[in-house]
Amino acid sequence: MASNTSNPQIDSKLVRELADILKDTELTEIEVEKGELRIRVAKEVHAVAANYAFAPQMPAPMAAPAPAAAAPETPAPAAAADAGAHPGAVKSPMVGTVYLRANPDSEPFKKVGDSVKEGETVLLVEAMKTFNPITAPKAGTIKEFLVDDAQPVEYGEPLFIIA
Repeated sequence: MASNTSNPQIDSKLVRELADILKDTELTEIEVEKGELRIRVAKEVHAVAANYAFAPQMPAPMAAPAPAAAAPETPAPAAAADAGAHPGAVKSPMVGTVYLRANPDSEPFKKVGDSVKEGETVLLVEAMKTFNPITAPKAGTIKEFLVDDAQPVEYGEPLFIIA
């Protein structure tokens, strides 16, 4: 917030309203002039450059349901919950879409069995058109990815395991 006036009286209600507008929209900066008073409110934006160009996905064709006796129950949710409890599990800090590579033509950032250093990018989570790097919280080896490329994820969902 900056003011370019000799009049030190700043309308704090106006500043709060401007800040609320920034919070509620995708704007990153607002500037208002009121007589001699000029107020600029801005928020810091962090972005990771990535070059994604995906074709729109078509819905999968619906298949006839298999008979109940032929489809055994699989404990996939329990397996994901167990993986999330692993001490080396790294969880998503946000809701978004996971990308395992910088762009569709690139190699993945990391593969199972690769060594990582603390702070090294392992994957990206795209949220609100911003690509956020998910880094290794410690040095180790990637033991397992618990998500697929372009998969939506929830906050706190386990992404990968480092041991």
